[in-house]
Amino acid sequence: MATKIRLQRHGHKDYAFYPIVIADSRAPRDGRFIERIGYYNPNTNPATISLNFERALYWLNVGAIPTDTVRNILSREGVMLMKHLQGGVKKGAFSQEEAQKRFDAWKAEKDSKLKAVQVKDMDAKRAENKKRLEEETKKNEAKAEVVAKKKAELAAAKAVAEAEAAAENAPAEEAPAEAPEAPAEA
Repeated sequence: MATKIRLQRHGHKDYAFYPIVIADSRAPRDGRFIERIGYYNPNTNPATISLNFERALYWLNVGAIPTDTVRNILSREGVMLMKHLQGGVKKGAFSQEEAQKRFDAWKAEKDSKLKAVQVKDMDAKRAENKKRLEEETKKNEAKAEVVAKKKAELAAAKAVAEAEAAAENAPAEEAPAEAPEAPAEA
């Protein structure tokens, strides 16, 4: 039986995630499988990978063949490197302790690079958010100035209208007093 390490497609349209499974090469893509060893979710940034390292290494050692995508995932997680290092131990090129030391050094370097990328992305997001906040603040200040100007104009217009109304009321009260005088002179 030829076994493969491959991805099964789950999820829905525009949001797929992939369990990583060990399956007979003759089984359908989403059909029967022997064992599920993890999952791959490309919808997050960076992509989320959960993998049972020991089981993946075991299946590689017993001859399971990974697909191209799974090979990339296993390389990213270090399973392929560990298989390579175990081959060196079997040949007697170096000891198991040396192999573990090399793997730990590689893993530490990879984690530091990944952390640096995540920090860079977070800094870029913060800078963009700060820039957008400043732009929004400027727009709000401009709107506040326009609103204050309109309020001042309305207040001035209201004051003028009240003054005109007061002026119209004042002569109207004086006019009846002058009117009786005019007929008396005539």
